[in-house]
Amino acid sequence: MKAQPSGEPEDIGIAASEAGASSRLARWAMAVIWPSFVMAGVMEALVFAVIDPSDLSWFGAERMALSRQAIYTLSFLIFWLLLCLSSSVSLALATAPEPVEGLRRGRWPQ
Repeated sequence: MKAQPSGEPEDIGIAASEAGASSRLARWAMAVIWPSFVMAGVMEALVFAVIDPSDLSWFGAERMALSRQAIYTLSFLIFWLLLCLSSSVSLALATAPEPVEGLRRGRWPQ
């Protein structure tokens, strides 16, 4: 078993880096999934306080042949997906790496 410069075996260093990556992924998931779940519930309540699900139709065609519960469920999942996407883009932009010092930026346009 090889030792790293820090003196610990290489296998332990790999396990620690994998644990750090999974912990980072778990924090990222909770920062995106949980708030979007809560806001999807709020958004659904606000939308269906104004709109009756039995009156919904696709682009003026016949009314949807789904139960109220199915419409509530599908709309919640769609709202949750859209809010997850927007939250993940916001988190990705907020955690962008800092600019490198000493890197010369060109003047644009010249």
